[in-house]
Amino acid sequence: MMYYSRTKLALVIATCFLGLLLCLPNFITSPSSKLPWRQVHLGLDLRGGSYLLMQIDLNSLIHNRLQNLGDNMRQTLISANLGYRNITTSDKNRSITFLPRSDSEKSDAIKALRQMPQTVPNEFDVTSNNDGYIVLTLSEAAMQKRAQEAIAQSIEIVRRRIDATGAVDPSITRQGEDRIIVQLPGISDPNHVKELLGTTAKMTFHLLDENATNPDLPPPGVTFMESTEDPKIRLPIKDHVEVDGADLTNASAGIDSQSGEWAVDFSFDAAGAQAFANVTRANVNKRFAIVLDNKVIEAPVIRTPITGGRGQITGNFDAQKATDLALLLKAGALPAPLKVVEQRSIGPSLGADAIKAGGISLAVGFVLVIIFMLVFYGRFGFYADVALLVNLVLMTAILSLFQATLTLPGMAGMLLTLGMAVDANILINERIREEIRNGRSPLNALQTGFERALSTIIDSNVTALLAHVMLFVFGTGPVRGFALTITIGIFTTLFTTLCLSWMLIIRWYAIKRPKELPI
Repeated sequence: MMYYSRTKLALVIATCFLGLLLCLPNFITSPSSKLPWRQVHLGLDLRGGSYLLMQIDLNSLIHNRLQNLGDNMRQTLISANLGYRNITTSDKNRSITFLPRSDSEKSDAIKALRQMPQTVPNEFDVTSNNDGYIVLTLSEAAMQKRAQEAIAQSIEIVRRRIDATGAVDPSITRQGEDRIIVQLPGISDPNHVKELLGTTAKMTFHLLDENATNPDLPPPGVTFMESTEDPKIRLPIKDHVEVDGADLTNASAGIDSQSGEWAVDFSFDAAGAQAFANVTRANVNKRFAIVLDNKVIEAPVIRTPITGGRGQITGNFDAQKATDLALLLKAGALPAPLKVVEQRSIGPSLGADAIKAGGISLAVGFVLVIIFMLVFYGRFGFYADVALLVNLVLMTAILSLFQATLTLPGMAGMLLTLGMAVDANILINERIREEIRNGRSPLNALQTGFERALSTIIDSNVTALLAHVMLFVFGTGPVRGFALTITIGIFTTLFTTLCLSWMLIIRWYAIKRPKELPI
């Protein structure tokens, strides 16, 4: 315990020096863009910014799935040469009902529908009621599973969309069963981001039913949709999705070489390119609609088969609209619409006040602790203060290394860590004092006091570590930031107390060989 090898001494000094280097990016600007300049990011409560609470529309999941199942159901019955009539869809009951062409076809229709592909096991059931109708019903368990998948998918898509806007260090977390919290530090006006997040961006490609002319009485399997160019124009779009926008691999905004206007170029993966080629090859001289969020962007006539897996969207775009559309298509479509439930903006002045108040509290607490240690423990208190300063440097270094986000609870955690670090030094110093009172020599007092305090220090810090790890695992938002800061502080405290401050005491004793300890 009373011997420090040169290797151990060099490792302690190197660790302290490395921590100082990692802290520098927080106080000086980078001399070169090639250097890995990692900094601690300020959270929403310190930097100011925007807070959005968004809710996913789970009812639309049921509506969309019933619509797809209705389309698949019609295709299945037609392929099996089975007729149907009086189709009705009920989102509330999660069901589709219809009458078979005749009673003799009922059993064949039920058998054919039960063989339809299901996205999750036991997704739907097909039965018949007393009135002769066949009923296809979505199961509750299947829809709950789809809802969970939709939430997870929405969080990922929201993150990709926000990252594409260049927002620095956004925080995207789940709240409850169907809500997402988005925090955007440094963005005081979130309207543009809110529009991007609120857009579902579900793009599909459909054929038109040229025989449908009455929007008030559309035939089965046809929906009249508005055109983005003119809301008064409603086009008869077949519900069957010929090509899904989920097969897109890339989208980018650019200038159309022929018209000189802004457009969005897109490309498909292998499956999407094949489907696109098949439908354009089989429907030459027919109109092919590009639908985005139930609105027709354009519906051009297919002149020649498109086999290259690439296409272009035009439609009176300016630079911003074309860029936003490309961003949305590239990030992927939301499984269901998101609506803003709550929106708050925190001004940078409030964040500056919070930083100032937090900095003052941290500085005052640090100075008071230093004075206390110097007054009560003299030289050993000075060594504890040096370790305390290095502890603060190491905590900042680790936060910088991982580019962590510092919030007000995080600053509170740093202040609390300083108190915990002082506790460890006080335990050692008081144990040494006790051994001196018992008549031990300075060397024996140092060694015995440190050994007896060591187990207590480790036990208390391990207990605190377990508590804060659980707090981090089960907590959310600021609670996790507080727990993370203290967890890092526990490790730096053990290093600075058991290695650095003790090394300084040993080196001093080896040089001075005092007859009495200045404690």
